[in-house]
This record gives sequence, structure tokens and C-alpha cells, in this order.
Amino acid sequence: MPEPRTWQLTAGSAALGLALAAAAVTLAGPWDSGQRTAERARAAAPAAGGTRHAPPPPAPAAPHRPAPAPSAPGVLAALNPAAPAGPSTGPSAGPADADPGKGPADLAAVLGPLLADPGLGPLRTASVVDTATGKQLYGEGATTPMTPASTVKIATAAAALSALGPDHRIPTTTTAAPDGKTVTLTGGGDPTLDDTRLKALATDTARALRARGHTSVRLAYDTGLYTGPAVHPIGPNENIAPVTALMTRAGRLDTSPSGPAPRSADPARDTATAFAAHLTRAGVTVTGDPAPGPTPKAAPLARTHSAPLADLVERTLTHSDNDLAEALARQTALAHKLPASFDGAGKAVRAELARLGLPVTGTRFADGSGLDRNDRVSAALLTGLLTRAADPARPALRPLLTGLPVGGFTGTLADRFDTAPAGAGLVRAKTGTLTGVNTLAGTVATPDGRLLAFAFLAGRTPSPYQAQPALDRLSAALTGPDHP
Repeated sequence: MPEPRTWQLTAGSAALGLALAAAAVTLAGPWDSGQRTAERARAAAPAAGGTRHAPPPPAPAAPHRPAPAPSAPGVLAALNPAAPAGPSTGPSAGPADADPGKGPADLAAVLGPLLADPGLGPLRTASVVDTATGKQLYGEGATTPMTPASTVKIATAAAALSALGPDHRIPTTTTAAPDGKTVTLTGGGDPTLDDTRLKALATDTARALRARGHTSVRLAYDTGLYTGPAVHPIGPNENIAPVTALMTRAGRLDTSPSGPAPRSADPARDTATAFAAHLTRAGVTVTGDPAPGPTPKAAPLARTHSAPLADLVERTLTHSDNDLAEALARQTALAHKLPASFDGAGKAVRAELARLGLPVTGTRFADGSGLDRNDRVSAALLTGLLTRAADPARPALRPLLTGLPVGGFTGTLADRFDTAPAGAGLVRAKTGTLTGVNTLAGTVATPDGRLLAFAFLAGRTPSPYQAQPALDRLSAALTGPDHP
């Protein structure tokens, strides 16, 4: 509806002012949940944003080392550059620790009543941090672990970026047996593998086989990189496919790019079957049906790579992509030499965040996506992560900011902020939604040019239709003194 959107843009622009014109451009991003069937409409909404969402160029057929991707641009590096960056990890600070553009005590006066909104239920925690100084400006139970829903993806993504770097790419390879009679398709854990790249991999594999004089092979496929249960603890669900190291388009059985969708019960077998058909069309006959099997100890025939990890992180946050989030968690486990399973990934994410000096007491990462209600993180941890990402000395973490949805415009925030128009275009945040759980964590640039990180977590909420507007009003209140 163009009229409401135009009205939101006008309100947001007026609040922003000339002081924010340059700063706002440096932050972009996009989207949530996919965790509730009720959010299917949002899942299908256009999702543009971030700094790295253009389709990546085709990867070389068989590069020995992938070319590094360019780093994300600086994020508000000019905001008080002399101030140290880093989150406070101590107990909840009082509201008078610093002034985010209101008076010393005004922030508590504004946020306190908004946090008490009945729509947020009886369990509410909050943290607001000045990213330039790392000081907590407002806290209410900030260190109390809560069920984060999809905002846990911020932690998952941060751990992967920290452990692997933004240029890391996930490979999918083919390898021939010594006698050349069998070829194994090996999954590296890339849920973004699509039919175009799968076809290119088959073409390169067929070329290598013909060069060796082989025109007929059997096909095996190897998913052994991942261990433990493949089905998420919530059970078969349209929000997530079985978590396997080999899949195409995250096991989607329709043409949707994101959000809930019918899922394959065996994405690895489906991918291998499609690969066999491509291999046959490329001139190499595949005898029999594809079957599971180990990868031979030999140099790969061909390989394809995912986009750089920075792109994957942005996509994870933009679309609240559950499949990608689980893949990022398992890539972190592999970097820590732990089993690539739900359990191993959780341990690796926690260890990586602890290595960053973040408050992990009481945290639990039962999964990487936030679908599991046993996840526990604190508001202080989320604002600490966002503060780390805003630190000019940590450019590897910047995709945490550039991947965030933009309030009132993109992703799962596209239809939000109707009741809090001051936040439209100015609030950038990751949403989280489970039945009875509603969360929001992100950043706001204030009229005086300060970047604030915030996290609001609510439990036992009566309805998302009450909780989400209340969260929007909380974050919009940070945009300036004229918008309480």
C-alpha cells in the first residue's frame, strides 16, 4: 500500500535529519522468522538489502583456493572514533550511565513504561548499549538468559564469522575411485547449492572423466561430514529441511526462495539423483541408482563453492534462513574440530563467543536457528555481539549489521512499525517469533550520530499481534527525543 509506506518514509526521514544522512546509508539489511506458518506471507515478501545480496559470480570450476571476497564497507566508523569499542559484560547498568540523545534519566522514563506493555507478557528483559563506548545505557534483567527464538541467529552468525572469516566458502566436490568406475558426490554443508551450480559441477565432472577415458560410472553420495540426528528436534517441519551436508535449495519442493515451504524427506538422495541426470546429459552414463558411500582418498575431479560466508550470513539474517543458520553452526563446529551435529555445533558456538570475551553464562545453543525452545541467551549477549560488529577493529563481523532487516521496508520488518512510524527506516533489527516468544535485537542511529545496539526479549506473550507492536515502539523510542 503506497500511501502508508510513503507516510512512514516521510516520518522516518524527518526524524533522521541531515546528521544521519551519511550514517544511515552505511547500514542496510533485511528479515525473520520462517518459524511460524502464520508468517508465510512475510516469508514471501521481497527481501532486498544488505551490502552483498547481488548474485555472486560463478565460482571457478576447480580452484585450489577460492578468491577472497571484498570486505564489507565500514560501518559508522566516524562515530566517536577515539572512544574504545567493546560491550560491557558486567551487571545491568542504570539508565543514567550515558545519554543516547535524551536526558540522563529520560531513557529509563521512556523505555520503562513501554517495556511494561501487557502485550509483552510477564517475562521481559532489555539491554541498550552505546556501541562507541560499550556502555550499557539501559538494562532490565539484561543478563538473564531467555528463549531468544530467531534472534539467536545473530549469535550463530557471529560465531561462524569469527571462527572462519568472511571469505570462507563451503565446497561441494566430486571424486573418482582409483579404478574410475565410481564417482562420489560429497556434500560440504552448503544448503544454497542450486540446480545451476549442480549442473555446472556435473559438466566439469564429465569433462574430467572423459579425459581419463571413462564414460560410464556408478554414483555414490557422501553426507558423512555431518553426524547425529538429521531431523530437527521440532520434527519434520516446513520451516527446516533435514539437516544434511548435501542438499539443493535447502530441500525445497517448490520455487520459493525463502520462508516456509514443503521439504524433501531426503534432500541428499534427491540431490544425487538430479546430479546423475545432469551427468548423463553431459555425456557420462550413470549405471544403477545413486547410493550412499564414502569419498575416495584422492584429489577431487571438480568442485563448486558457495558464496562467501559474509554473503551467507547476510542471507541468514535477511531471510531468517533456518537451514543456513544450522549450516553456519556446523561450519563453526568443524572449525573447532567438534562433531558437526546439533550438540557439537552448540558447544562450538558457545566456545567461539566466549573467545570473543562475550557474556555466555547461562547460555545454551540447542540449535543454530532458534527453532528450539531450549535455546537461552541474554539481552546483554545480543547487544554485546552487535557492539562487537560495530567496532571498526572487527570488520569481519560487519555482516551482522549489514544483514539486519530495515524497519518498515524490508524482510520481516517490512510490515512493521505502522504503530511506531518513527522507527521506519531507522531501526534495523533481527526479529524472533515462536508461540509465546517475541524478540527484537538490532541497531538504531540517533539524530546526534550515535549508533545504539538494543535487545528486547519477551516470554509468555499473549499474541504476536500485541507483542510485535510493543517491541516496535520500544525500538522506535530510541530514534530521538521527539519520538517517545
